[in-house]
This record gives sequence, C-alpha cells and structure tokens, in this order.
Amino acid sequence: MSEAIPPPAGFRVGHWTDAAGRTGCTAVIAPEGARGGVDVRGGGPGTRETDVVGPLAGTAGVSAVAFAGGSAYGLAAADGVMRWLEEHGLGYATPAGLVPIVPAAIVYDLAEGDPGARPDAESGYAACEDAGEGVPERGQVGAGAGTASSKLRGREHAVASGIGYAARRGGGGATVAALAVANPFGDVIGEDGRPLAPAADGEGAHTAEAIAAMSEPPDPFKAQAGNTTLVCVMTDAPLDKAGCTRVARAAAAGVARAVEPVFSDVDGDVVFCLASGTDRSADRFTVLQVQTIAASVTAAAIRDAVAR
Repeated sequence: MSEAIPPPAGFRVGHWTDAAGRTGCTAVIAPEGARGGVDVRGGGPGTRETDVVGPLAGTAGVSAVAFAGGSAYGLAAADGVMRWLEEHGLGYATPAGLVPIVPAAIVYDLAEGDPGARPDAESGYAACEDAGEGVPERGQVGAGAGTASSKLRGREHAVASGIGYAARRGGGGATVAALAVANPFGDVIGEDGRPLAPAADGEGAHTAEAIAAMSEPPDPFKAQAGNTTLVCVMTDAPLDKAGCTRVARAAAAGVARAVEPVFSDVDGDVVFCLASGTDRSADRFTVLQVQTIAASVTAAAIRDAVAR
C-alpha cells in the first residue's frame, strides 16, 4: 500500500473548505459509464440518493459522490455537484436531457465551528471546480474540515481527524483506492489494536475498553447521533453493480478494523464503491481480490485521516 498511488484514471476529487466555519464538502467525480454500489451500516446516517444505487434499483450508473459537513443541511451540496455535471455533459441520459446521479452523505460538524456555516449548492459546485486527478488533498479539508474522533467524554476532548486516502494495485492489474472522512464516535485504531491518538483529556484512552468497564454512563453522557465515517472506494476493476455492492460491503470491514466501537446507534457510517472498468464481466476471483484490497485500503485511509 502506498499513498503515492493515485486513484484510477478518470476519477477526480475536489474540495471546498470553510476554514473559519470548520466545515466543507468533497466531490468524487467518476469517469463516464462508472457503476456504483453502497453499504449503509451506521444507526444514524444522513444520505441522499443511496436507494438509487442500492442492490435492487434499476440504475447502475453513478456520476459522482458528494460528501459534506453541515449535518443534513450539507446534503444541499449535491445540488451544486449536479449542476456542474450537467454543464459538463455528464449524467444519466433521459428523453428530456441529462440527469446526473449523485449519491451523497454527510457528517455532523455543527458543534466544531460555526453552526451556521453549512455547505450549500455553491459549495458543491466549487468542489467540482477544484476536482482533479491524482492523489487527493487530505487532512482537515473539504468534508473533513471539522471532523474528530474519540468523543466519549465530549467533543472538547476529542481527537482531530479529517480526510484520509490510501490505494493499492492488485496482482490482476486493477487499482483500488479509498477516500475516507473520519468523524466517528469511537477511536481510530492502529494495526496494533490501540488508538492512534489518545483523547485530549488523557483519560479512557481506549473508548471501547472504557465503555466495557463502565457500570453507568459517564456524567453527563455526551454521545449524540452526530458521528460518521464515510468512505468512497474507487477502482478500475470490471465490476457490475452487484460487484460494486459486494465491494462496498467488504470495505465496511475495513471501517471495523480502524474504528472502535463501530456501526453504533450514534454513528452514520456509509461506504460507496465506484467502478470504471469497461469490461463488466469480472470473474468471481477478481471480485474477491478487489473486496480484499478494498477492506485493507479503507482501514489505511481512515488511519491516514488521523495520522496527518
């Protein structure tokens, strides 16, 4: 795995950041003809158009994925992404014109900066204007501008996080990359099974162990449904829609490797997978290989979001 490996050709990532308001949004623009799948695990997701890329929906194509801060208000950023795509001739062709397919998901960052600072349609448009190929910018930018982890004792003691990225090329030639927005309630866990960074108060450095040992909630119990880990897997493997869905589900295992506790009632974890390979007849081993790599790079991308 290497951070120097860019996403597959044709994928573009861009950010819009409000540094003062501690919020922003991120657009992942897919190559024309890309397929998509999604896996929703958290108990409190904030999403838009995830059903249209669900396993039972008839639509397979995805034009872009939008991630945003601002809680549910931030879903408006997808409007700007749609407008940019339409202006550039990208979207699902209908008898009356193009309709870009833009699934979106948000993180809760209202308590981090200015609660009135929220990404909107213009923000989403600006993220698309910023988008380019190559290894994306990471850290506290875009949808990661106001994110944090380890919030058991309140956000004031949390660990700053942001956007992370990782990628790997498989033996079959496909590139599998993951972009992650880390804003979990729990800790981001290293490969050794310990938190990468302790909570700012120095107490209960391992959230899962602290919760397991408690006889009653901390006073006061500050956990709220305002936490989320978002991931977008990008690959040039020849996956159909079903394959994308299976890869998204496998990539969720990478979230579980890097976040603890995970998929809780106070998290809204969502994983997307976008595939651009033109030959869509991937054999079962190819799907298995991409699933395996996707879980690995997802965990690495989440850790990268805290290690920056």
